[in-house]
Amino acid sequence: MKGLRTGLVLLMIISMTMKTTKCFSGDVRPAAVAGQFYPADSQTLKTDVKQYLSAATKARLHGVVRAVIVPHAGYIFSGQTAAEAFAQLNPNVHYDHIFLIGPSHHIGLPGASVATAWEAYQTPLGPVKVDTALCRKLVEENKVLTFEPRAHNREHCLEVQLPFLQMQLGEVPPIVPVIIGTEDYYTLQDIARALVPYFTSRNLFVISSDFSHYPCYDDAERIDKRTGDAVASGNLATFLKALSDNAEEHVHDLATSACGQAAIAVLLMMAEKEQGMEFHHLAYCNSGDSPYSGHDQVVGYHAFVMTETEPTNPMTGHQAAGSQTVQKETANGDKGQTDVSDETRSGHDKENDGRPEEAFVLDDSTRHQLLDIAWKSIRRQKVEEPANPELLRNGGAFVTLTENGRLRGCIGHFGEDVPLWQVVAAMAHDAAYRDPRFRPVEPEEWDRLSLEISVLSPLKRIHDISEFHYGQEGIYIKKGWHSGTFLPQVAEEVNWTKEEFLGHCAQDKAGLSWDGWKDAELYTYRVEIVK
Repeated sequence: MKGLRTGLVLLMIISMTMKTTKCFSGDVRPAAVAGQFYPADSQTLKTDVKQYLSAATKARLHGVVRAVIVPHAGYIFSGQTAAEAFAQLNPNVHYDHIFLIGPSHHIGLPGASVATAWEAYQTPLGPVKVDTALCRKLVEENKVLTFEPRAHNREHCLEVQLPFLQMQLGEVPPIVPVIIGTEDYYTLQDIARALVPYFTSRNLFVISSDFSHYPCYDDAERIDKRTGDAVASGNLATFLKALSDNAEEHVHDLATSACGQAAIAVLLMMAEKEQGMEFHHLAYCNSGDSPYSGHDQVVGYHAFVMTETEPTNPMTGHQAAGSQTVQKETANGDKGQTDVSDETRSGHDKENDGRPEEAFVLDDSTRHQLLDIAWKSIRRQKVEEPANPELLRNGGAFVTLTENGRLRGCIGHFGEDVPLWQVVAAMAHDAAYRDPRFRPVEPEEWDRLSLEISVLSPLKRIHDISEFHYGQEGIYIKKGWHSGTFLPQVAEEVNWTKEEFLGHCAQDKAGLSWDGWKDAELYTYRVEIVK
């Protein structure tokens, strides 16, 4: 009888195991950091996470939560901060998917890796299903996305978020795990393009990032405040500038301002495409606040929630119309051609904005001030706000650097949301130090550089190419997330017809077909060169 009972118990265990794994016929990724970053015992983990969530402040947020930015350190250091964001999720709101996005701590990647191989991620609280079909679809349709198992096998930044989701939501929607292994600006744009079709109120984006790494306690608080304020602004340019400002301070032992800055940048790129997005900063601490750490070298942790202030219908996923602020462009060294990002504000034309198309008045004094601002920025000198009212007007500009006649860097801001002097200062700096095609300029190169500033007139929407004055105006082509531009001076360097000019811009710069310009938005602009 005893042997029979034992046999029945074994059969029940086998049956229960089969039922548990039946939904996951493929591989299950085992928990890699249970017992290190968080408790491996399920009951202990459940108790700890429940306590964190119970102690979190219930913020009075309006609208659907579209994204959270949360830390990924050991729970004893950052668990309460992470809980402040996860506690804002409404268990009664249904999401189709949860996109988990974080940095690679183990290998570099040319783009991002999407976990296509596992049916589920295991945690001590049970498995969390992966939408492998969607993961494979993303990889198949986007060259910037691949699957590299080494990026996921030992990676903790996504795994540590799962117990919070399991405790707060109960039944967790299928996840899409994404590990980003690059900080190249233009590659991040490609990643954002790949993910933006899913950036709706039907899906939740969980961005995993710690902030300052290894400065002393006081420096961490100051640096993290600057970075945190920039994230809370929801503005990509402000975030990038904060990272740059932090780096230029040369703070002792500061390794990075945010290890997940690439994931945060991707979120900002997507969020700036929509109206009604609002960032809420909920909490901050650093490892020095824990009794288990000293104050000499600390890591910072922020918690943010992004809501849709005018929420879309979560049942339909309907999105608000896009609006944008920031535009970066880089020139192609061969012919002064430019690659343009998709972050330009839409509706710059006179009809939509109701603004007169007024060019800047660049007298000799204004030109001299622009050059002085650009050179000071390149030489890392302080740039003071000018009194010249022309330079206080909002406008776009490119800054191009050459050395011995060869392109050394070119970056531009293609919008009208920042005063011209600030644009020139920022783009001069970025042309010297942030053009991804070149190594940063060294101080010994400063005297060998030549500088040219292209000040842009406001964009004008055209509806027929007869309105485009070829050779006198630049062209900007925009269709969805695809966009590209040629400066007017490109026409002087090529032997193309107007239609060929548009075809090359559509195909080579905007990533469209040769005739893609025919059903795209077309804008023209004029350039005044300062050198």
